[in-house]
Amino acid sequence: MAKKFNGRVALVTGGASGIGRVAAQIFAREGAKIMVCTDSNIKGGEETVKLIKDAGGEASFVKCDVSRASDVEAAVAECVKRYGRLDYAFNNAGIGPDGKRVPVVNIVDCPEEIWDRTIDINLKGVFLCMKYEMRQMLKQKYGVIINTSSVGALKPVPGFCAYNASKSGLIGLTRTAALEVAASGIRVNTVLPGPTDRTLLFEYLTGTNPAVKDEMMNIIPMKRVGHPEDVAEAVVWLCSDAASFITGHVMPVDGGMTST
Repeated sequence: MAKKFNGRVALVTGGASGIGRVAAQIFAREGAKIMVCTDSNIKGGEETVKLIKDAGGEASFVKCDVSRASDVEAAVAECVKRYGRLDYAFNNAGIGPDGKRVPVVNIVDCPEEIWDRTIDINLKGVFLCMKYEMRQMLKQKYGVIINTSSVGALKPVPGFCAYNASKSGLIGLTRTAALEVAASGIRVNTVLPGPTDRTLLFEYLTGTNPAVKDEMMNIIPMKRVGHPEDVAEAVVWLCSDAASFITGHVMPVDGGMTST
């Protein structure tokens, strides 16, 4: 049976673990060649590439700080140089208050550097990625971009001010991009994951305060947290021809959280 993405190329940022890693594996499972990008977790990015290759797929790794225009431009250029094109981009890199890397802190106590770093990665980073991805896709007159927002964009919680702001802004950015390239054969959508296990944000939050997991379960109508596969399969579907008339869409993958 032919794989749906044979001959296609996908770039995944934040591909060292969690949703990004699983999405890269599913794209590869469907025949795409993969460019895995990450900044700090180089070992994780290289492990994702190894997992794909061990399964018979084709993948490469490039270090990329999405908040730096030169890094993003170079990553897209390397993808095109190595594989000849760029068909799908999953802009998944992001940070949030997890109680370990970034503290959970109210606005009145939020250090300016935490605000700046969060906006730089979560919002500016996606802007930069789309800027260079769309330039290549416009040359091809084809491409699909999926951005990772969060249920926090629609259901904010205290202590997540910069994160919630960045993920809310990402919805507007996605819709703007979708309109700008809609007539050029390019689609742009965003997914809003709910609490998802095997992600750093989830593991650190629940690791520093185990009661948080029970609290999450109580507010999710389906009474379970998500798995990376839940989100990654939605991302890959949005890139497929089955979703060819969908653009500017905001898709919660959250067990019903945003329905309450």
